[in-house]
Amino acid sequence: MENLSQKITVQIVLYEESFELIKKCLENLKGLRIIIIDNKNNLRLKKKIIDEFEIDRYILNKKNAGYSKAHNQAASYVNSKYLLILNADCLIGKKSIETLIETIEQNDRCGLVSPTTFDNNNNLSYNSGCFPEKGIKDKPLLIEGDTCVETVLGSSMLISKKLFQELEGFDENFFLYFSDDELCKRINKRNLSVIQSFKSRAIHTHGISKVQNIIKKIFLREFHYTYDELYYYHKQKINDYKIKKNINKKHLYFLKFFLNLIFFKIQKSAYYLGKFLAIHNFKKLKF
Repeated sequence: MENLSQKITVQIVLYEESFELIKKCLENLKGLRIIIIDNKNNLRLKKKIIDEFEIDRYILNKKNAGYSKAHNQAASYVNSKYLLILNADCLIGKKSIETLIETIEQNDRCGLVSPTTFDNNNNLSYNSGCFPEKGIKDKPLLIEGDTCVETVLGSSMLISKKLFQELEGFDENFFLYFSDDELCKRINKRNLSVIQSFKSRAIHTHGISKVQNIIKKIFLREFHYTYDELYYYHKQKINDYKIKKNINKKHLYFLKFFLNLIFFKIQKSAYYLGKFLAIHNFKKLKF
């Protein structure tokens, strides 16, 4: 494909990733326009990256803006026809990116396309499927050709800048989780397809935590997952039972946090504190 670098911009949001991980990702993208948003404000990391790679725009956020807001921020600087939303732990080559573009251009009703992903051992990994209310995201989709799905992971998504703008990007009320599902839901409501491309392949290292501090990792995961899940179901006006069930556990979560803290079970304390504060913050929202 001619002028790939003119047709697409890759945007990557960082938060505590190692230089080695980012380097592996960027090695595959040389010659392409790249925008990086670092939510950790790591100036030292920025200097190491720009010394080795050509980055079109590298922004340090003084405050962690989250996945959704940071990607919207990156997209505002995109001038190409397409943008590729990419995680640093997702390795994709230019040939597979070309295939994504070919897929979206050959399907008039395709709104978003994503590659088929594998782990480091070349085993098929989860990347697409049904919306969260229909099942758990853990079983890889076995396909033998391009397949229309309801949702794909935000680790690698190709979409036109025009459509992303029309959709007003990600809903910034989601900090980290469920924003990819909600974006795909809005694409679906426009009668546009979300496609997992069979010939486009990427390596996605699921479960590799960015945050090294175990206590912080547990707290952040439970806080953001619980909050974002509650907001997702609230916005979709579905599963009120699940929302109420979680909210009713607020005081139980605080009690378990306190008891585990007394017995120096710090990891469990962080787990329950994250859930308690997520529900507390969700209840303060005015919809």
